[in-house]
Amino acid sequence: MAMAAFRREGRRFGPLVSSPRPINAIRSTLLAPAEEQVGLGVRSISTQIVRNRMKSVKNIQKITKAMKMVAASKLRAIQVRAENSRGLWQPFTALLGDTPSVAVKKNVIVTISSDKGLCGGINSTSVKISRALFKINSGPDTECKYVVLGEKAKAQLVRDSKSHIELSMTELQKNFLNYTQVSVIADDILKNVEYDALRIVFNKFQSVVSFLPTTATVLSPEVVERESEAGGKIGSLDAYEIEGGETKSEVLQNLAEFQFSCVMFNGVLENACSEQGARMSAMDSSSRNAGDMLDRLTLTYNRTRQASITTELTEIISGASALEG
Repeated sequence: MAMAAFRREGRRFGPLVSSPRPINAIRSTLLAPAEEQVGLGVRSISTQIVRNRMKSVKNIQKITKAMKMVAASKLRAIQVRAENSRGLWQPFTALLGDTPSVAVKKNVIVTISSDKGLCGGINSTSVKISRALFKINSGPDTECKYVVLGEKAKAQLVRDSKSHIELSMTELQKNFLNYTQVSVIADDILKNVEYDALRIVFNKFQSVVSFLPTTATVLSPEVVERESEAGGKIGSLDAYEIEGGETKSEVLQNLAEFQFSCVMFNGVLENACSEQGARMSAMDSSSRNAGDMLDRLTLTYNRTRQASITTELTEIISGASALEG
C-alpha cells in the first residue's frame, strides 16, 4: 500500500518537477482543496455514511410500526362508539330533514378536524369542502362564518380566512370523548354564534383505508318553522301532538339544540375514527417504504464494501509485485 501511495504521489508531482515552472506551483498544488487530495480514507468514510443512514432508517421504521400499533388500538376503541352514535341523529333527519340547499342569510360552517398530523389527507379534505361551502353560500345579501374544531383546520383556514373565523377550539381529543364534553362545546357555539343554518363538515368512517367527507345541516328553529309552514322541503310538523304545555317555538328550539349536539357528537367520533384509520394506513405505508429504502441501502453498502476490499487487495498485490521486481 505504501509503494502504491508513493507511485500515485510520484505521478502527481512528476510533471511539476520536470516542468520549468517555479517551485511556487508545487506549493500551490500541495495546498489544493481537500476534495482534490482525497486519500485512502474515502471508502471507509462512504461506508460509514451508509451505515449511519441505515441506522436512521431502522429507527424511523421502529417508530412508524409503533405508531401503527397505537393507532390500531385507538381505532378499535372508537369504532364501536362511532357506529353506535349514528342512531342519535337519524330520528332528527326523519323529523326535521337534512336540507343543505335551503337558502338562508346567516350560514355557519363548523369544520371538524384533528389536532395532530401524520394521518393522510383527511384534514385537507375537510378544509377544501369548507372553502367550497363558503364560496357557495357567500353573497351580497348573505353572511358566512367559520367555526373550527381542531388545530390542523385552523392552521389552514387562518391563512386566507382569518377574518371569517368566528370561533375556534382545539385539543378535543385530549380527554376521553363523551356526549357531555361535546354538548358543552355545542352549547358554547350556539351561545356565541348567530346562525340560520349550521353546516357541519366531517369525515365519515367507512373502513381503515376509506372515509367519506360528509356535510350535515342543522337549521335554526325559525327557519324550520318557516319551511314547515311554507310546505317546502321540510315536512309539516302540525301532524305531531305537543304535550306538556310548551309552545311550538319552544319545542323547535329544544329540538334544534339537541339535534346539533347529537350531530356534533357523531361527527367528532366519526372524524376521530377516520383519523386513526388514516394514520394507521399512513404508518403502514411509511414502514413499507422504510423497508424498501433499507434494502436499497444494504445493497449499496455491500457493493461499496466489496469494491473497497477489491481495491485494497489490488493495492497489496501491486505493492508486493513492486517489491519483488
